[in-house]
Amino acid sequence: MLSQTVEYALRAATYLASKPSETQTAEQIAKATHVPVAYLVKVLQNLVRATIVTSRRGIGGGFSLARSPDTVSILEIVQAVDPIQRIDTCPLGLAAHGRRLCPLHRRIDNALESMERAFAVSTLAEILAEPSESVPLCNFPTPPACPPPEVSLCLPKR
Repeated sequence: MLSQTVEYALRAATYLASKPSETQTAEQIAKATHVPVAYLVKVLQNLVRATIVTSRRGIGGGFSLARSPDTVSILEIVQAVDPIQRIDTCPLGLAAHGRRLCPLHRRIDNALESMERAFAVSTLAEILAEPSESVPLCNFPTPPACPPPEVSLCLPKR
C-alpha cells in the first residue's frame, strides 16, 4: 500500500533521527539504509523541500534532521514523498456516484483515513524508542550488539 519511495524516505529519516547531532552524506545514509544512492538523493531532496531534513554543501556537508525527532510525524514524511491519495469521488468516474462512494471505495478510503490518523500521531522518536524483538540491520538505526555470527541476521560488511 505504501510505495518504495515512502519506504526509503522512512528509512532515511529514521536513520538521521538516530544521529541527531551529526551530518550524514548521501553515501553514508544509502549504505546504512540499503537504499540506492541515486534514488536516495531524490528522496532526500523531497524531504529538504518539506523542511523535514536540512542539507549543507561542501566539506563537512550532508544531511541532517531539521527538527527534533519527537516533532516529526511519520505522516509528514509520507506526504512529503508520495502523498496518500484519499478517495473523495467515484474512482470510476460514474456520474451517478459523484461524491457518494460505493461500499468498496468507502472501505478503501476508511482504511486510508485510519492509516493517516495512525501516521499523524507516530513520531520518529517513538519509532526509535519502541522495543522490538526484530534484529535491525547492523548499524541501523543505532549500532546494536549483533548476535554471534552463527545466529546473526546482520548483513555482511562490503
